[in-house]
Amino acid sequence: MMHRSLVRIECSLLVIVAILVASPASAQQKPSGLTFVSAPSALTGVLQGEAPHSLAELRALEHQQQIVSQRVAKCTVSVQIGYAQGSGVVITSDGYVLTAAHVAMRPGQQAVMTLSDGRQVHGTTLGMNRHVDAGLIKIDDPAPAEGWPFATLGSSSGVSPGTWCVAVGHPGGYEPERGAVIRIGRVLITRETSLVTDCALIGGDSGGPLFDLTGKLIGVHSRIGNDVTDNLHVPIDHYDEHWARLARGELWGHLPGFRPRIGVQGRKQDDRAVIEIVGRDSPAAEAGILPGDVIKNFGDVTIADFESLKAAVADTMPGEHVQIVLERDGIRKRMILVVGRDPNS
Repeated sequence: MMHRSLVRIECSLLVIVAILVASPASAQQKPSGLTFVSAPSALTGVLQGEAPHSLAELRALEHQQQIVSQRVAKCTVSVQIGYAQGSGVVITSDGYVLTAAHVAMRPGQQAVMTLSDGRQVHGTTLGMNRHVDAGLIKIDDPAPAEGWPFATLGSSSGVSPGTWCVAVGHPGGYEPERGAVIRIGRVLITRETSLVTDCALIGGDSGGPLFDLTGKLIGVHSRIGNDVTDNLHVPIDHYDEHWARLARGELWGHLPGFRPRIGVQGRKQDDRAVIEIVGRDSPAAEAGILPGDVIKNFGDVTIADFESLKAAVADTMPGEHVQIVLERDGIRKRMILVVGRDPNS
């Protein structure tokens, strides 16, 4: 379980771990986290992926969804990092937050998170596995005496097509009168790197949590497919498998379809990052970059040549806003570039 990895990273998690690794005699104890809700026996078939067969089952399903929805909203946060907005889910009382890698963007970024009650807290992005779009954030503000409200962890290994699920997020950012938005759906496809559901997600939901009907966290929203009801989620087990690397702040991989692009070409042999060609309608063109410009800085990175520019671009995510410093006719200029997505990735 993820908790055994966590104990090696944070001693403060010993209490959580002790509950989950207790002896068989205590195996019936309630899992840690505030989102777990025992399901009534009337939902035995539904929990196995069946549709309700009677009015009684339908009512029991509705009641279960209502209770789970109230609880999962409390640990779902809105995430703001620079110009980017997404969602996340708190998974420990001391403030570790799971999100999508394309929401967190890169390690060391400052994040502002809004809790369900409207409180804003500050955090720092940690590691990201871009192969599957998994990201991690840690709340920096001191935790309240009772700890941050956190979700009950589940496993994605037992999820199968037909599994009922509850998707939560803050599309468009936190809205106090609306709160977290809840969607109910079912798992359509299970893959090693993703779960596909018919929960209708939109922009801003990315990074939010996916729960089963007992309130256990089974995934994190990654991206919308070809249709609003065709959505991909990071299986929760990937966070467990790579927890040590994520907690250390490592960054690795590229999510298929998310390779960054700015649309320029230059000479590898040159000892400066001189732009020779700017693609038509490319992110660079829209930012105002022209042939002959010499790129000096790309975000926080000092650019020495075109290869270092390529490396700096590769370290970004599509949709990220980056400040460019360039030299044109001996005059330094600054501009904001929005990183694009390589259509061939």
